[in-house]
Amino acid sequence: MTHEKVAFFKEAVKNFKTSGTIIPSSRFLIKRILSKINFTNSKLIVEFGSGNGIITKEILKKLEPSATLICFEINEVFYNELKKINHKQLIVLNASAENIQQEIEKRGFKQVDDFISSLPLTMLPKELSERIIENSYTVLKEKGRFVQFQYSTQFLKQFKSIFNRKVRLDFEPLNIPPAFLYVCEK
Repeated sequence: MTHEKVAFFKEAVKNFKTSGTIIPSSRFLIKRILSKINFTNSKLIVEFGSGNGIITKEILKKLEPSATLICFEINEVFYNELKKINHKQLIVLNASAENIQQEIEKRGFKQVDDFISSLPLTMLPKELSERIIENSYTVLKEKGRFVQFQYSTQFLKQFKSIFNRKVRLDFEPLNIPPAFLYVCEK
């Protein structure tokens, strides 16, 4: 096991309630998540719950030169790991995802083209997870996507109600545990 995976495991176990997992996402899950994003037309991508940056690094490889990636990570250890990724298109915030509108406006943006979320919604207070999804919908551009992975379909009804039923469910079996992807379009 690599040093990066061991460090992730230790931090994830210590803060399971906010990380929601103890194993980083598989390359299969990352590939499936990123296949849902149109990188060619995205000027601003936001990643929620970036963890140690395993998905972040792959997003950065696909970003257009004029695009920006803003990562939200509330875990201090993971936030500091993300800060080590030296990339001119990356902005790392130690802020809650529910403050999406204020945070992007502070940086001169009005809308988000696409969201990629690894937040453990089932472990967050219900009101908080609802605010995060609703606030994200508010700043998402028309035809923009919100891609969320979870280990259950528990949030399908909620996503469908917020995204006016424009939600597709996808599944990645080659991940521990297997993961569901909610692909939501505004």
